[in-house]
Amino acid sequence: MKINLAVLFGGKSVEHEVSVISAVQAMASINNEKYNIIPIYMTKGNEFYTGEKLMDINSYKDIPALLKECTECILLRSEGKVQLIRQKMKKFGSNVISDIDIAFPIVHGTNVEDGALQGFLQTLDIPYVGCDVLSSAVGMDKFVMKILLKDAGFPVLDCCRFADFDAENIEKCLDEVEAKFSYPVIVKPINLGSSVGISKAKDRRSLEKSIEEAFEFADRILVEPAVVKLKEINCSVVGDSEEAEASVCEEPVQCDEILSYKDKYVAGDKSGGGSKGMATLKRKIPAEITPEQDEYIRKIAVDAFRYLGCSGVTRIDFMIDMATDKVYLNEINTIPGSLSFYLWEPKGVKYSELLERMINLALKRYRKNSKISYSFDTNILSMGGSFGAKGSKR
Repeated sequence: MKINLAVLFGGKSVEHEVSVISAVQAMASINNEKYNIIPIYMTKGNEFYTGEKLMDINSYKDIPALLKECTECILLRSEGKVQLIRQKMKKFGSNVISDIDIAFPIVHGTNVEDGALQGFLQTLDIPYVGCDVLSSAVGMDKFVMKILLKDAGFPVLDCCRFADFDAENIEKCLDEVEAKFSYPVIVKPINLGSSVGISKAKDRRSLEKSIEEAFEFADRILVEPAVVKLKEINCSVVGDSEEAEASVCEEPVQCDEILSYKDKYVAGDKSGGGSKGMATLKRKIPAEITPEQDEYIRKIAVDAFRYLGCSGVTRIDFMIDMATDKVYLNEINTIPGSLSFYLWEPKGVKYSELLERMINLALKRYRKNSKISYSFDTNILSMGGSFGAKGSKR
């Protein structure tokens, strides 16, 4: 009997379309002889839809027309199992579309990758692939991630953090940045990926503009010094907090001063196919770095992955200051675009094998967590007595 695997993607995120691409690529590579693949597309309005046409990337050219051929649905737990149910129920016949054995979130960005969707799946008590609630939230919040990694001795750049209410006194923000760093600086939303809202500021005027732009996409931002002679290096890690391994390293090639959304998904190769992950991104695999740098980056990637309690596959991005040869850990992507399978192919790992390993890691975590006690056998509500309207807590 096949395992019912629900692949969730889309959602209310500026990286919605990237999620669709990643999910469709993954669904085409999952072993369909072992798994019954059930696509669950989340619209930008957070409605859930399922249907076979969701597995065809060409269907998304006209999403309203696509959804008319799909079934709106919801996930719920009933009678000890998770079921996919019709949102608009029929008067006669079963409204259960399918039982769900395991969930595979392939989502990017806020509201979905940041622990929100993982928390929903955790509440449903269903095995799900990838990082758990806490590691997802930490990975998405670039400031929290920096604080934790810096405290543990990992090499990260210093930064200034601002919330949206700080922008009411923009001059104070500008003064704080200039007191701490020299230009140029990088301004970025704290909780976004795919280079959305990120820009470089070379003077006070452009810094103000960059801060305003970043606040269009998030309520919290950070500013950090720009590495002028920069070489960017990415490395994927697979495993869990007990055991993990690193992929080969890649060196992205950007067209702009910083690696942009355009570099990743628009420029370059227009085929959109093959097994190159973000197919439009130009990259050097393996990266043009020394053996010592390669070994150091891969070790730091695994150590950071395990320290943050990650699971499944992540991509960790590094920066090398070519003027000093200093390596900095930039950020961790807990659900990387196309799950970074192009970084595993040079090691002889097929995409289908990588996906299978991720699923097995999810089942391993679920079995482990199932052994933890979350309740007491004694129910204090059955003991009688009067607790009053406010209850009792001592």
